[in-house]
Amino acid sequence: MRDNRSFFEKLTGSVKSADISDTEEKSVKKARDREENWLSDEAEEGQLTVDVYQTPSEIVIKSMVSGVKPEDLDIAITRDMVTIKGKRETERFIKDEDYFHQELYWGSFSRTIMLPAEVIVDEAEAVEKHGLLIIRLPKVDKNRQTRLRVKG
Repeated sequence: MRDNRSFFEKLTGSVKSADISDTEEKSVKKARDREENWLSDEAEEGQLTVDVYQTPSEIVIKSMVSGVKPEDLDIAITRDMVTIKGKRETERFIKDEDYFHQELYWGSFSRTIMLPAEVIVDEAEAVEKHGLLIIRLPKVDKNRQTRLRVKG
């Protein structure tokens, strides 16, 4: 039996679409659709840009959240991680075809930040002013000691 595939087809293992049965073609299309849906799901949520820095006593996270009401922000904190979620709504009275440029992000966004040190969750605070979100996270002082008295 003679192999009529091209060098490229032999190299990559691909086949001509005429050589694929209907069943194989349907399964390939289904896999491609699943991949496209997965990619489009990822694209629905934007990623928030952040600055993260530390001082001797705390970790500070700053992010621009202009156009988002403070009550529309959801901030979840653990000892070693912070997740910021929100949604920026737009007024939908302008048709898409009327835009010349559309660069602002509208919709859901989130960002998870792994912290470089453990923080005291109960003492964390978040403030939003003029579109700038500032989260202050006091660090756990691992060198702090206290003396316990033994009760008798």
